[in-house]
Amino acid sequence: MGCGTSIAVENQTHPSETDLISHLLDSVVDPLTEEVRQLKYEQIVVPESYCGPRLSFPLSVTDTNALLSAFKEEQTLHGKYVLQLLYETKKFLKQMPNIIYLSTSYAKEITICGDLHGRLDDLLLIFYKNGLPSAENPYIFNGDFVDRGKKSTEIIIILFAFLLLYPDHMHLNRGNHEDHIMNLRYGFTREVMQKYKTHGREMLQLLQDVFSLLPLATVIDNKVLIVHGGISDKIDLDFLSTVERHKVKSALRLPKRSVDHLNVHANVRSSSRQSGRSRLDSPCSSGRTSRASRRRKKHITKQGSCSSSSSSSSSSSSVCSPRVSSRNTSRRPPPSPSLPSPTDVLQVPFLDSFVSLEPPEPPRDELERQQVVDILWSDPKNQSGCSPNSFRGGGCYFGPDVTQALLQKHGLCLLIRSHECKQEGYELCHNGQVITIFSASNYYEEGSNRGAYVKLGPELVPRFFQYQVSRSTRKLTLHQRVCVAEGSALRALKEKLYGHRSDLMAAFQQYDIDNTGRISTSEWTQVVESVLRLDLPWRTLRPRLARLGADGNVEYESCFEDISPGEPIPPVTPNLAETLYRYRTDLEIIFNIIDKDHSGQISIEEFRQTWKLFSSHLGVAVNDQTIDDMARSIDFNKDGSIDFNEFLEAFRVVHKLDVKEQQQG
Repeated sequence: MGCGTSIAVENQTHPSETDLISHLLDSVVDPLTEEVRQLKYEQIVVPESYCGPRLSFPLSVTDTNALLSAFKEEQTLHGKYVLQLLYETKKFLKQMPNIIYLSTSYAKEITICGDLHGRLDDLLLIFYKNGLPSAENPYIFNGDFVDRGKKSTEIIIILFAFLLLYPDHMHLNRGNHEDHIMNLRYGFTREVMQKYKTHGREMLQLLQDVFSLLPLATVIDNKVLIVHGGISDKIDLDFLSTVERHKVKSALRLPKRSVDHLNVHANVRSSSRQSGRSRLDSPCSSGRTSRASRRRKKHITKQGSCSSSSSSSSSSSSVCSPRVSSRNTSRRPPPSPSLPSPTDVLQVPFLDSFVSLEPPEPPRDELERQQVVDILWSDPKNQSGCSPNSFRGGGCYFGPDVTQALLQKHGLCLLIRSHECKQEGYELCHNGQVITIFSASNYYEEGSNRGAYVKLGPELVPRFFQYQVSRSTRKLTLHQRVCVAEGSALRALKEKLYGHRSDLMAAFQQYDIDNTGRISTSEWTQVVESVLRLDLPWRTLRPRLARLGADGNVEYESCFEDISPGEPIPPVTPNLAETLYRYRTDLEIIFNIIDKDHSGQISIEEFRQTWKLFSSHLGVAVNDQTIDDMARSIDFNKDGSIDFNEFLEAFRVVHKLDVKEQQQG
């Protein structure tokens, strides 16, 4: 049974917004060419008193770092740079297909995040725990970046900036809140106009285009489908890939052609009924026709009525558009995802028999809109089948049989979606074939729910990471939030360098014939890679590991110094980081036993107990002072507790150990 897709806007806006709506809902034909528009943005004058980031395009890592620092300090990016960023994002998204296909063969793991809803603290906490987007650390953000929270503007600026910086490693799916009508109702429009009084309206018009150009789905390794809301029994990925997604500016508004089509459809039915009454003389036939007419009339009335409801996570609006039949036309390959059912055929009384006439075919725009609405608005249910999503007023409730059918049809094994707040930040259903991931912690109120993200590697086995923004995490400086994990990894890498000091020095000195203490950067990277056998971007890491001399060559002995110049690393635990990561699974098991309340954090005392158990389990001898020193160094915000996932991630760089070295060890 097909599920009806019905969403229409409730006319319950504030009087002060009426003017704004009338100006914003209809696209304005802009006579400016792309070149003129770009020049117009470049000519916007930024006053000297402005002390925020100044972006230059194409963007660099320096630009994204500046944005993160500025937003942490409550600074606002100047409107000129926001317009330029949106313009460049629109240009980029125009080239993207409806469905993005990714492969884990190019990255160890891909991180998938759910709804953020304007909560910048959650985004920064994800980056703090999981690292910033990069070629080695790809991300998928699965829609609903905006609305409800107060930092929606900052979130889309950060996400769009990383999208332009790493177009092959940063991916954004559209959510049901990437919709200008939803934005009018749930806060994003107001936020933009308040923060950018001069350029706000132009930004909102650009955002209409940008949101409508966001891809609708992502597929990993041809096995995992990622969409914001869900699916229906009408979803067909081949048809979805042909949808002109930019035309669906809002899933909450019926295209005019579709409205005209519904009127024609209703008029045909009405004419048929009148014709039947004039031609049929038999009381029996007349009664039957009357009953049939009443049923049809009731059906039309029901489909034409609008209801409004609010969603637990991504609020609904009521939309009314009956799911009408679809048939193939010469206009659109491949065929549309549904065929007329017996209930979609008009029974027209003619003389003493009924002649079946197919109703007028729905426009292509309406078929496309139905697919988009189902992708953005649907929710899973435990019962089989597909039914209208009456709670949200749009999309469908889809059962495990619908999930199974779609996965089998397209050779998939897993569906990842967002769209619903979950207390633990994630949830599995449909026999593990559907995962819901939600990344906005404290969604309803402080402490109401955790946020989570999920990581997929080549084995496509999901690993979940939970977190919760708290007073202590908000107090972290941006440097702590974003760079602590990186800094810890570099510290572990320095320990690795120190552990191979003799081998490295011997290799360095082979190039340093004159015993100057300096060699070229190329020679330094070649030595480090050959000795450590770690596949890392050594040239990029060099500024964090070793100094350059006045002549531009590397002072190779400086890579054995601590972060403070001249202070050597104490040879207490040169292999400690390797040991921790090598036995990660064992340590997690022990930690979960000690973390009795499953809070995701342990006290310093609990950490000592963890290490003692770990030492006993593996026969690794470490004294109490070393354990205490390490515990204090990992407690970055000095609140007396340690986030265990953060602790483990700090050592992930040393996971790239040489296989031969592991066997020898």
